[in-house]
Amino acid sequence: MKYLIVGLGNIGAEYEATRHNVGFMAIDTLLGHFDLTTAPNRYADTTIARFKGRQLVLVKPSTYMNLSGKAVRYYMEQEKIPIERTLIIYDDIALPFGQLRIRAKGSDGGHNGLKNINQLLGRQDYPRLRVGIGNDFGPGQQVDYVLGPFSSEQENALPEVLDICKEAVFSFVSAGIERTMSTFNRKS
Repeated sequence: MKYLIVGLGNIGAEYEATRHNVGFMAIDTLLGHFDLTTAPNRYADTTIARFKGRQLVLVKPSTYMNLSGKAVRYYMEQEKIPIERTLIIYDDIALPFGQLRIRAKGSDGGHNGLKNINQLLGRQDYPRLRVGIGNDFGPGQQVDYVLGPFSSEQENALPEVLDICKEAVFSFVSAGIERTMSTFNRKS
């Protein structure tokens, strides 16, 4: 069975360690677990990992956040992966730093990457893993906040958060969305 695991983020060194790239960081944590690297491909850097008899197509879109839907749609079609076996991992300012929420569907919540995915797929009923980055910013400072670096305290806690993301992905592909939601949404 094949799964599409997409971490959202922006390419380029200036975005590498920013809050908006936590989806990329989650994919990097998975890559580290499997001792794999991605290779440049159409619309994304990709690789394939195997976990408990399942094939995981790991994707880091190279289209920049606001055009993430191009990569998601392309790899769903190219790899013939249905929407229920597609997981989008992204940053969420509506959750406190480090808190995770897994959902089978939902709105874009103002997230430009999800807006583009919804637009290009024509639907929003895909599984998603929301990674809380907090919302410690004043009026008009949201863009600077999400494109800014984590605080040193958050940076120290980030490896543990990303490790839990990895475990949530493994649960999603082996136990399904319902069990994963009941396990990981309760933990945070």
